[in-house]
Amino acid sequence: MRFRTSFLLLAMVVACSFSMTSCIKNYTCRCTIKYSGYPGLPDSVVNEYTISNSKAEAKNKCDKESGNYNNNNISSVETCVLY
Repeated sequence: MRFRTSFLLLAMVVACSFSMTSCIKNYTCRCTIKYSGYPGLPDSVVNEYTISNSKAEAKNKCDKESGNYNNNNISSVETCVLY
């Protein structure tokens, strides 16, 4: 009887730990930055970084990086995609 209770308790702890961590994975956010405004600027630059989170949260963080920026007549368009 005592062995069964210990085994059930251990099984519950293991099941809870799997259920809490199973959705967290590593995702890659790839951002392509295209420049314009002055001659001699690079055509595009690609940056990648890893996000360890749930897929929905990782997509949210990656999407926040996308946008249009303007600084001293140099325009950049940053487009990010989650892989």
